[in-house]
Amino acid sequence: MTERLSASQLEDFVRNRMKMSHIYQPVMLKVLLDAGGEVSVEDVSRALLVHDLSQVEYYAIRTKNMVGKVLHQNGIVEPMKRGNRIIGYRLNSEGLSELQRKALSALCDQKVAQFLKQRGAVLYDHRRPSDGYVPGSIRYTVLKRAKYRCELCGAHEDQAALHIDHIIPRAKGGPDDLSNFQALCITCNTNKRDNDDTDFRDVLNSYEERDESCLFCKIEADRIVGQNQLAYAIRDAYPVTELHTLVLPKRHVANYFDLYQPERNAIEDLLQRQRKEICTLDRSVSGFNIGANAGASAGQTVFHVHLHLIPRRGGDVQNPRGGVRGVITDKQSY
Repeated sequence: MTERLSASQLEDFVRNRMKMSHIYQPVMLKVLLDAGGEVSVEDVSRALLVHDLSQVEYYAIRTKNMVGKVLHQNGIVEPMKRGNRIIGYRLNSEGLSELQRKALSALCDQKVAQFLKQRGAVLYDHRRPSDGYVPGSIRYTVLKRAKYRCELCGAHEDQAALHIDHIIPRAKGGPDDLSNFQALCITCNTNKRDNDDTDFRDVLNSYEERDESCLFCKIEADRIVGQNQLAYAIRDAYPVTELHTLVLPKRHVANYFDLYQPERNAIEDLLQRQRKEICTLDRSVSGFNIGANAGASAGQTVFHVHLHLIPRRGGDVQNPRGGVRGVITDKQSY
């Protein structure tokens, strides 16, 4: 049997040894302490729910857009506003006695009970983990990549609950690949679902686009030094420095600015992986130039997007100051 802990041991754990990635541990301990030391899983779940900002925001949006809107349209409530923002609701009634309030409240309880009896366990299926569920490890990677901010509006997780969104929805054939995930706050994610009318069938089909006349659409397999679902990396055939690497989308697309967000994610993934590999292969590498030529006037000669990852070493040129500014020779130094 596990040794029973004293109050001082529990205090030491909470003060000094509790390692937290979220508020879950202290919340659960508080529930146990307040209940005398024994609780059900449901009791802990309810306590955690109180602190779950994503759930509060989820139902705040539905209060304003659904239930509050319907009751207002029926003349039952009036919205309370601060500027253009709804901050609450006022019952459109006056003169109710305490007895009348209690009777109407009990009637509402009856309506809830009747509805639950009719609908049963399926009532909240839309809030259960489903085919769209994202494992914790993927969630962590996506949020870390996004620096814990919404990738649409920029809100930090301290300001709004962040969701992991399939850029191309799974229902439209979107894969469970890191390149197809983005971090969105609950508001942006909700708005995206409601308003995004992109024909994702065309997007998915376009990933298979290749041009037989394009050098980068028919790269030999033995030249590929890294790849993921949407992009691959090769060493440059005419390297500026040793281990000069190109990272390209598999789709035939000419201009960097026409890349889809999943392709940008895939390219960034390979840039990071190739940087680590190059630094492992050559310890003398101490910096990189990263860039793409977009358009003939910018020097692009092969019209299939490719990013240059150029390793740099101390002393490889007399004066490296200015770096990529050197594309306009007399502007490099400043």
